[in-house]
Amino acid sequence: MPKKNYPSCLAKASHPSRGEFWNPKSLYPYWEIPKNKLLVSRAKELRKAGNLAEVLFWKTFKDKKKLGLDIDRQVIIGNYIVDFFIPELGLVFEIDGRSHDDKLEYDAERDAFMKDLNLQVIRILDIDVKNNLGSVYSFVLETIDKRKKALELFPS
Repeated sequence: MPKKNYPSCLAKASHPSRGEFWNPKSLYPYWEIPKNKLLVSRAKELRKAGNLAEVLFWKTFKDKKKLGLDIDRQVIIGNYIVDFFIPELGLVFEIDGRSHDDKLEYDAERDAFMKDLNLQVIRILDIDVKNNLGSVYSFVLETIDKRKKALELFPS
C-alpha cells in the first residue's frame, strides 16, 4: 500500500490519549485533528438545537448501516464546529442556509483551514435537503465513494 501523505500535524500513527495504533481501516487520522475544548458546550447546544435541514440530514445518515461509516454531528475541528463529519474519511458536510449568505469570507477562511488538514468540505444548501432529499442522498453516497477512492481505500 502506498504511503499516505498527511500534513505534519496529522502524521502521528498512534492515538496519543490511549497509546493505540491508528486503525488501519481508517483512511484518515481523525484523532490528530486539533480541537478547541472551549467549544464543547457550544457543540452540545448545537446538537440539541439543530435546524430542520440538519435534523433531516442527520435522520437520513446517522445509521451506520446506510453509509458503512460513522457520521458525527456538530464536531469541533480547530476553532470551528462543523455540521457533519465522517472521521474515517476526513469528510465534512456543511448544510448552508440563508445565514451563510453573510458569512462568505468566514466560510472561505474556515474551508482553507479544513483543506490544510486534508479535510474535504462539501456544502449542501438547506433548501435541497428540505425539498430534494433523494438527490442529496445520492450525492452524499457518490461523494463518499469518490473520497474513499481518493484516499486509496481499496489498495491493489
